[in-house]
Amino acid sequence: MFEIAERVQIRDELIAAARQDADIAGAAVVGSAARGAEDRWSDIDLVLQLAPDADEPPVVARWTRSIDDKYGVADTLDVASREGVRYRVFLLGSSLQVDLSFWPHELFRATEDGFQLVFGKANEPTSAAEPGREQAIGMAWLYALHARSAIARGRTWQAVLMLDDLRNQIITSECLRHGLNPWHGREVDRLPAPVLERLRDGRAASVSLTELERSRLALLQHYLAAVAHHDAERAIALRRALGPAQRGAGGTTNC
Repeated sequence: MFEIAERVQIRDELIAAARQDADIAGAAVVGSAARGAEDRWSDIDLVLQLAPDADEPPVVARWTRSIDDKYGVADTLDVASREGVRYRVFLLGSSLQVDLSFWPHELFRATEDGFQLVFGKANEPTSAAEPGREQAIGMAWLYALHARSAIARGRTWQAVLMLDDLRNQIITSECLRHGLNPWHGREVDRLPAPVLERLRDGRAASVSLTELERSRLALLQHYLAAVAHHDAERAIALRRALGPAQRGAGGTTNC
């Protein structure tokens, strides 16, 4: 397990390397450190602005080699955004996570709260796209249908997966309702106690079909109540289609 001093040292060294790199025009600290919420388990989040004439793939490859040589990389994961930003996530041998994002010069900007410019010049900030309530409502009923059919077919582990996905959509809806950030569960624990209690009660205690069905019905009730806060008419229509009377266990389905 990495030490806090190690994390601070590595972040400082990465920033120093960015200042010396002709292909990097700017850098910013983001994430928990920028929001003043860093703790024992926080990772490193750095945003790097590519120089106007920088060729991104060789720059990323060079940084990857350098980080591996200096700190030892166990694995990496690339996430590409729609804007053309590459997020390379490093897992170091010490278990420290290092998130480096490489931004085209003209796109370098703050997209969320907590953007501490270290050097360079950022463009005008924008807001990241928030998870949509409409999408969460629609995906939830889709997962609810598949959970019902999985239980009816005796596919316990498929049911577990579908119920987990249903719960995640409920969490997104509840976070949006209460003005909290659902991204990666960042503020889920700040939901009101009654909501957290319903989420807890909706978890299956085992993978038996009886318990999975109990979980499905509890999550379904929670889902319909969450929809009703947003759109009462829609909740009524969804209840007719998905309501507890239409139990899946022991039956058949074409879902």
